[in-house]
Amino acid sequence: MLRVRCLRGGSRGAEAAHYLGLRLRGVFTGWVQRTFQSTQAATASQNTCAADDKATGASPVPKDCLVCSYNEWDPLEEVIVGRAENACVPPFSVEVKANTYEKYWGFYQKFGGHSFPKDHLKKAIAEIEEMCNILKGEGVVVKRPDPIDWSVKYKTPDFESTGMYAAMPRDILLVVGNEIIEAPMAWRARFFEYRAYRRLIKDYFNSGAKWTTAPKPTMADELYDQNYPIHSVEDRHKLAAQGKFVTTEFEPCFDAADFIRAGRDIFVQRSQVTNYMGIEWMRRHLAPDYRVHIISFKDPNPMHIDATFNIIGPGLVLSNPDRPCHQIELFKKAGWTVIQPPVPLIPDDHPLWMSSKWLSMNVLMLDEKRVMVDANETSIQKMFEKLGISTIKVNIRHANSLGGGFHCWTCDIRRRGTLQSYFD
Repeated sequence: MLRVRCLRGGSRGAEAAHYLGLRLRGVFTGWVQRTFQSTQAATASQNTCAADDKATGASPVPKDCLVCSYNEWDPLEEVIVGRAENACVPPFSVEVKANTYEKYWGFYQKFGGHSFPKDHLKKAIAEIEEMCNILKGEGVVVKRPDPIDWSVKYKTPDFESTGMYAAMPRDILLVVGNEIIEAPMAWRARFFEYRAYRRLIKDYFNSGAKWTTAPKPTMADELYDQNYPIHSVEDRHKLAAQGKFVTTEFEPCFDAADFIRAGRDIFVQRSQVTNYMGIEWMRRHLAPDYRVHIISFKDPNPMHIDATFNIIGPGLVLSNPDRPCHQIELFKKAGWTVIQPPVPLIPDDHPLWMSSKWLSMNVLMLDEKRVMVDANETSIQKMFEKLGISTIKVNIRHANSLGGGFHCWTCDIRRRGTLQSYFD
């Protein structure tokens, strides 16, 4: 998943209503209040019949269905791994500018619509191939999206652009139980990204999986604050604290990577690519079997949650010390262990065009006792070893430059486990 951090990366009921109501502007204030009054009632209803829910569970997964995943840590059996082939730099539009470091703006202005540097891309492709081989060696079935020419220009009634890549399946696909949800996305360069995954999704659908495509936004100019002021980190901190982002509430939009799963509870952040309308669409779509909770962070430019807050086991979460969670007490009161990962070791001169150094915590759990981690990040390896978790070391440093770590580059399709609640 794209981890743009300066870049990349709620509690329930009345508290969430208060938090959001303070921050949304204009006509959306009343809508948000009504929405989260509904959320509060739904949560109360879910708590009342929690025992019945546990007894009956969600709709049973068909026996021959290849898709089944409820969290981030059950034993991994099948995964989609992205492709770096033909990856293109997105055009330097307002939503891209709002999610990238100022020091790289010249890079986007020069190469937008064209390939990432060829030599770098070649190394990234080789790294991901090796990662696939290692996953297969660990007994995981690996599937890949189709290669596509992302340099082709396209035009809709509202905008024109070139594409980007199919490198980060976590950004566009969210698996909840036996359902694959295609996210609508928020960057114009990613409008047609779903095409690379359609062959795979049709196969999963034919095996019995549910297949849902969220409402596709027009991505008209009204979806973006065209005057979003972002010339300094201070500006970004101030705007984020006020609940102001480059995406407006013109229409629903979200990237799947802003959601992270823990059984019946799914956590999401309002970010530069995920708005409240998109979150509300997901809440209604997943109710009553799942509860969607908004959480927020001290983050100058949130985009994608898993380099900020990465759930790695039942009752175990990595929380970025540079971007603390405002609702962390929700987890501590539930008995969860909150771990701050060590400072990343990636050199300052390594290009991170679309991400931050905190991709070091963007790990992939193969099960509760095995984790795929950056071979260069010895500090976090030691942290996992102290937790009794074996590390599978893989070098994807050049692939990191395209905007993601192991969690971003993958979408788990099947994990061996059942739907449980970790917060009741």
